[in-house]
Amino acid sequence: MLQVGKRVEDLSIAGSRAAMNVAPASDLWWKNAVVYCLDPETFGGDFPGLIPRLDHVAALGASCVWLMPFYPTPNRDDGYDISDYLGVDPRLGDLGDFVAAVRHAHDRGLRVLADLVVHHSSDEHPWFRAACASRTSPYRRYYVWSDDPSREQGTTAEDWSWQEQAGQYYLHRFAPFQPDLDITNPAVRDQIAKTVGLWLALGVAGFRMDAVPFLVEEVGPERAAGGDAKRWLHALREFAQRRRGDATLMGEVNVDVDDLESYFSDHGEALHLQLAFLINQRLWLSLARCEAAPLEDLIRRLPVPPRDAGWATFLRNHDELTLDKLAEREREEVLAVFGPESRMRVYGTGIRRRVAPMLGGDGPRLRMAWSLLLSLPGTPVLLYGDEIGMGEDLGREGRMSVRLPMDWDEADAQRRTPGSLLRFMTRLIHQRRATPELGCGTSALIETDPPTVFAHRSDWRGSTVLTVHNLADAPAAAELDLGTDVVGVDDLLELREHSVQRGRLRVALAPYGYLWLRARTAAGAPAGRRVAAAG
Repeated sequence: MLQVGKRVEDLSIAGSRAAMNVAPASDLWWKNAVVYCLDPETFGGDFPGLIPRLDHVAALGASCVWLMPFYPTPNRDDGYDISDYLGVDPRLGDLGDFVAAVRHAHDRGLRVLADLVVHHSSDEHPWFRAACASRTSPYRRYYVWSDDPSREQGTTAEDWSWQEQAGQYYLHRFAPFQPDLDITNPAVRDQIAKTVGLWLALGVAGFRMDAVPFLVEEVGPERAAGGDAKRWLHALREFAQRRRGDATLMGEVNVDVDDLESYFSDHGEALHLQLAFLINQRLWLSLARCEAAPLEDLIRRLPVPPRDAGWATFLRNHDELTLDKLAEREREEVLAVFGPESRMRVYGTGIRRRVAPMLGGDGPRLRMAWSLLLSLPGTPVLLYGDEIGMGEDLGREGRMSVRLPMDWDEADAQRRTPGSLLRFMTRLIHQRRATPELGCGTSALIETDPPTVFAHRSDWRGSTVLTVHNLADAPAAAELDLGTDVVGVDDLLELREHSVQRGRLRVALAPYGYLWLRARTAAGAPAGRRVAAAG
């Protein structure tokens, strides 16, 4: 049996027989993308400062940059309280600087996604000020008002604040300085379309949409009924793709499993990508238990995304690591392992730490977790700085503990150091881009006996890739049934030989070991059989 370790960065990809034609993946570019989330301010200082830093993102192997909010803002919520959707905050430059940054991104082969935060505005937005000034203002209907919030179903008293000048309560699902926009108002939808149209014209390839479940909810007796706001997602997608044919909507959707499918819509014509919060939460439960079952159980229950839709997977994002969809006992397990101190926790259900410190720093466990994330079905999303193992600052308030300035001294040092985490991540991300089966294919679990081993396969255009991960700090042996048509496998991470006998592969995984393999068949037919669809 083969002993599987973690040394990826020191070896080259196996020969041409392991190669896969990635050209067809460009039709749906975002399925084979690697998205890199950054804040222009903490990453480069401003847009002119961001431009030379884009070389780092391109060299890492990412193909798309997600820009956190850069719009004019009072900055009471790190830019997520927006006072002008059609401008650039003066701290970061102007529209010309933005266009220059996008052009330089394109020169490096990077598409750009902008953060679309249209569930709420800042209370300093001219719309809200005009709405407060007069009940007859056309902007009054841009927001949600009530004389008696206790009668508004689906809300609590904490969701409403009294506005003295307006003489009514206004709805805010988040902070009082972030009043909710009324998405059922056609004028608001027109303003959102204008926003989308502008930034597409200036070169972005799509949007990460903030707080989508709140964005499409309908509150109050005068609101539209029958799910009209959700159907609006389809209209927005159509509008965006009329302006740019390959435009993509990636939505922040943290809902129960039974509600996920509706955000793709019946025919996959709403969001292109859903940020996979349920996968993320069950992944961390699996890491805490060192067992594959929590993640496997969820994958068996997930809806299969439509052909032109998929999951956006992540280990950490720019917010807290939310565990709100886990059962209380499960949540306490994860908190005990990865957030053992009260100062590491936030909002009662979240952890405000970065990936590397939670997994013990750079080592086999961290690298296995990144291998697992990058091989899961869907489009991987990375938070800036995680590729160098940046930590958190618990002295900062709330979620700001993970939104630190990029550590460029550390990045430069790791770039020159053989075996560094940055070099490892670069190698792994480039291999992920060269393995379109993982993002574009149909995925299925591979049943294994050891409870610590997670294995799955991805089939696409007659090719099959298998990935195997040991979640524990002890060795694990596994025998995988790949189907009798599989006669061999090519190792995608190291130059190693593996023996397949009658369609079965035996491996011995080192502690936190992992494999990425491409199957070979005698006649070149699609390999094996599927077990449990994962999307």
